[in-house]
Amino acid sequence: MHHFSEQLIADLEFTEIRERLMNFAQQPHAKFGFEKLEPIRNNEKWRWTLNITQELVQVSAGDFAFPALQFIDFESDLKLLRIRDAVLSEEGFMRILQACQVIASLKQLPNEMISAYSNLFGLIDSCKYSDAIEKSILQIFDAKWKVKDDASPELASIRHEIALVRREIAKNFQRVMKDLQSKGFLGDTGESYLHDRRVLSVLSVYKRKVAGNVLGTSKTGALTYIEPQANLLLNSQLEMFFGDERDEIRKILQRLTRYLSNHQDELNSILKTLRIFDELQARMRLAQLLDAQLPKESEEIEIHLEKAYHPLLFLKNKERNMPTIPQTVTLNAEQRMLVISGPNAGGKSITLKTVGLIQLMWECALLVPVAESSKMSRFHSVLTDIGDHQSIENQLSTYSYRLKRMKFFLEHANRRTLVLLDEFGTGSDPELGGALAEVFFEELYGKKTFGVITTHFSPIKVKASQLRNAVNGCMLFDTLTLAPTYQLSMGEPGSSFTFEVAKMNGISEDLLNRARKKVDGKKVKMDQLLSDLQRQKTELQLTMKLTAEQHERARREEEGFKGKLEKLELKLERQQLLSDRNNKYLHLGKKMDTFVGSFVLRSKNKELLEEIKKFIAMEKTNRMESAQKKKAETEIRQRQDKKKKLVQDRTLMIQGATVRLERTRQVGEIIDVLGETATVAFGNFKTKVELNKLILIP
Repeated sequence: MHHFSEQLIADLEFTEIRERLMNFAQQPHAKFGFEKLEPIRNNEKWRWTLNITQELVQVSAGDFAFPALQFIDFESDLKLLRIRDAVLSEEGFMRILQACQVIASLKQLPNEMISAYSNLFGLIDSCKYSDAIEKSILQIFDAKWKVKDDASPELASIRHEIALVRREIAKNFQRVMKDLQSKGFLGDTGESYLHDRRVLSVLSVYKRKVAGNVLGTSKTGALTYIEPQANLLLNSQLEMFFGDERDEIRKILQRLTRYLSNHQDELNSILKTLRIFDELQARMRLAQLLDAQLPKESEEIEIHLEKAYHPLLFLKNKERNMPTIPQTVTLNAEQRMLVISGPNAGGKSITLKTVGLIQLMWECALLVPVAESSKMSRFHSVLTDIGDHQSIENQLSTYSYRLKRMKFFLEHANRRTLVLLDEFGTGSDPELGGALAEVFFEELYGKKTFGVITTHFSPIKVKASQLRNAVNGCMLFDTLTLAPTYQLSMGEPGSSFTFEVAKMNGISEDLLNRARKKVDGKKVKMDQLLSDLQRQKTELQLTMKLTAEQHERARREEEGFKGKLEKLELKLERQQLLSDRNNKYLHLGKKMDTFVGSFVLRSKNKELLEEIKKFIAMEKTNRMESAQKKKAETEIRQRQDKKKKLVQDRTLMIQGATVRLERTRQVGEIIDVLGETATVAFGNFKTKVELNKLILIP
């Protein structure tokens, strides 16, 4: 955007969007960037930011475990690396290690994510990283973040000597304490620590009988803390070893610092990548909070917002557990100037601000709370005149201020300008101000400017209906209760419901009639016509809503009936099978009864047995043939059902259909179908996939 001013920020309350992002950012660098957030002029960077934010939203909602991007900015440590013989603190090494580990976890993400999230993996891949830095730090520090004993041979030797001296000190201390306890010279605790040294808690009356160095007394003076004589020399030796340990640790850390200074390019790349991720993570969290989407970027200059929510109103209502009414607004070459009219408190200004704030967020590469099917394009400038800007300091009235703003608009507006004018034409004599506002409107229209204008002035409404590329709109009201519905209707102007609202608020009919007589009859008729039109439209919408509900109810009842019919048919089929089986068993029983009657006792019954064998063989053959026939019919039916299902699915896999990959949950949209292959867009990534690897999402 060429014109991005503090006035625009104030009018659209963009500061609150900045503050939300700052709260989501973890590190100062990203917080500072969001504090000064403004539209991104570089189109390539702008598109990349939008696309990668969308990918992060998709990843966070998917099955892949994305690493927690927890790190602490280590820019101050990088500055130290540029200073010769500098030594990083232990905390500095920890900050660098944590950053390296975050990048390492990003580098280990599964390969199957690469094709679906190309921008995200491009950012990760661009980061210079090897595990050498991580390994070098872990060779020095242990799990408790202490320098390891084997960090150098010298340190190992020093710590060995420290351990020996400590054992000797402990041995002497226990011996002396045991002796003094037996004499009753010690207090109840027997020992204590003072100035990081182990001392005897001696009853003060016996302090002169104990050899050693007095280091202090208790608050009451009853106890005297004495370092045993046997440990004086050993403690001095221990202090010297501690000094040697500190010197050696410094040398070790200095060598490690020198090593890291040779990897500054890599560390700079890691810090840069993590800072970008910190910013992107904040953008992602705001998008999740707003349930925001990535609208399509239109090649033409247009704004088509479907189910658009005012971001700040949506968040406030969400906190109050209240619904927010979405709006659908369309501005394009055919209708590039929208004039919204209607009563006060109906939502005109909030609709105008919705368009403006969503456009501004889009220019700043933020996902916006609209339906995914929305379309948007970029503007060179967004110019606003919203609210009362009376200035005592500059001795400007609201109208004077607006005249100055209008002069600025006329000087800078062009076909790539979006103008947002609230209560256009107010602040002066209604007739004279209205005439001037009408001229301003014509001038802006002549510059092919895009705009959303709210007004009560009839001349502006009439002019919008006369101009080819302008359109009227109104905020709908319940004509029975005059309660606002907060829904925008494009295509016709709205009534101000001046007299109706006055009547609802208790103004007598006599006063209203006197007021009507003072107004031009044509204007009263015009307002009444608009009121009637809006009432009819409200009634029509109610009728359409009821019709849609009845249609849906009828559809559900039809589906329920079909389900019951299928169950009934299945039950009848099972009963028929049972009846056929019983008839078959009855036939076999009769035949067997005939055989039993023909059987002669004490006879070989050769002929009867042969007949029985033939009958059984024939019955067995019939059963086998019947089973094979049923199996063949089942296989044919299964193939037909599978083929039918495949054909049904394929016929629905057309351009615009929503599908997902068979092995993942990645959802995309079919762009084109050629034979058995479809071109599918997963976000902004396009790829060709065989139809049998796609699952249709209804």
